[in-house]
Amino acid sequence: MERAVLVYTTWPSIVEAEAAGRAIVEKRLAACVNVLPGMISHYWWEGKIERADEVVMLIKTRAALAEQVGAAVKELHTYATPAIMVLPVENLDPAYHQWIVAESGG
Repeated sequence: MERAVLVYTTWPSIVEAEAAGRAIVEKRLAACVNVLPGMISHYWWEGKIERADEVVMLIKTRAALAEQVGAAVKELHTYATPAIMVLPVENLDPAYHQWIVAESGG
């Protein structure tokens, strides 16, 4: 059976994250998107340390769709360089795995 992955990304606001998450699910690129508000990030950007309030997004999808998900995130994002990390899932309940596969990719 096809491997499931989580795609991790961050957004500058809950409004943007929710709109992007809904678009990704509507396109059947993912079975589910979780939006987690309330993150504070400290990071290097253009030679200095920045601080930002951000929103985490976890995208549950098939490994075969990870590249398309990344492209959709880039298209919908306002950041010049959005965080897009594909994380392998080592162990998954079989019924939940079947649901992810069934609901992503049509």
